[in-house]
Amino acid sequence: MFTPSGPAWLRVGAAPSTAIDARFWDGSIAAEQAIPASVPRPRLRTVHDWSDEQWAYRAELYDRITARPASPTATLATSPDLPSTWWKAVRSVLSDIAQVPTERFSVHQPFLDRAMPQFLGEPIDTTPPSWSTAHGDFHWANLCAPELRIFDWEGWGLAPTGYDAAVLHSHSLLIPSVAACVRRELEDVLNTPEGRYAELAVITQLLHSTTHGGNLELADPLRRRAERLLGRAVPQPAN
Repeated sequence: MFTPSGPAWLRVGAAPSTAIDARFWDGSIAAEQAIPASVPRPRLRTVHDWSDEQWAYRAELYDRITARPASPTATLATSPDLPSTWWKAVRSVLSDIAQVPTERFSVHQPFLDRAMPQFLGEPIDTTPPSWSTAHGDFHWANLCAPELRIFDWEGWGLAPTGYDAAVLHSHSLLIPSVAACVRRELEDVLNTPEGRYAELAVITQLLHSTTHGGNLELADPLRRRAERLLGRAVPQPAN
């Protein structure tokens, strides 16, 4: 859309007035205030709220960008052409995001305590080696290429260190050559005890989503990856 200050992108959200998740509802505003300008993204210009008897609404006006997502879906289905400058930018933003101080959480320890044994089997240590700030949804549909821009900041917050790199890797598993590229380009994050744990946490979340009909195409590759990380078989889904 066009505005007096130039082209812009309008995003409108709605939620039942009595069931607003403040962490997601206010996530974009918090990101605009806390995430450094060095992290490339559409900048939030202004917010307008209104409501009726049952629903709350929020309009968010962002700078318009012309860059396109690397994939139309979160899970990669074809191999993108990514220059070395793109990977350099990814490494830089992951470092910048990880250092942002926050009390928000993108991943919650009680979920990990409950779900990791269920989906990965035991024995399993559910305690992360460390926590760092993460985008929280660092998949291919939220990343533009060949010029990096990052969308959708609603769920950012603390997560196991290496979480964003692990999200990108897990969503690459249908294209083994790209998954290998992610491991190579982000090896300083993934090839560490923190990165190994982060992968297991992400795999747990994605396998959990398959119980609700999501990420079904990733289920088998995720289990195989978990088995490689753990050196043992993981539970099969209950019938």
